Amino acid sequence: MNKVETITPEELQKKLEAGEKPEMVDVREHDEVESGMIPGAKHVPMGEIPERMNEFDKDKEYIFICRSSARSGNVCHYMNEQGFKVRNMVGGMMSWGGETKRP
Repeated sequence: MNKVETITPEELQKKLEAGEKPEMVDVREHDEVESGMIPGAKHVPMGEIPERMNEFDKDKEYIFICRSSARSGNVCHYMNEQGFKVRNMVGGMMSWGGETKRP
């Protein structure tokens, strides 16, 4: 299994503050994102990823996010095997100290 690249919540926060618009995908369940998502993130529950592969572009890099970074890590491995460029946000939303918005 290929090693998946990671990004810390602090690194992601700096990108957002610098005006970058990374492709962020929150893979938590519908009830979990009700508590708030990182502004600009797209919500695609983990179980829907395989059937929604057509929504992803192999020329872009995606940052996957979940509650603690376990599920997003699994998604990263899966997407990596499909030929996508991915990063896992370590610590997930439990470690996110930045702004959130309700979906």
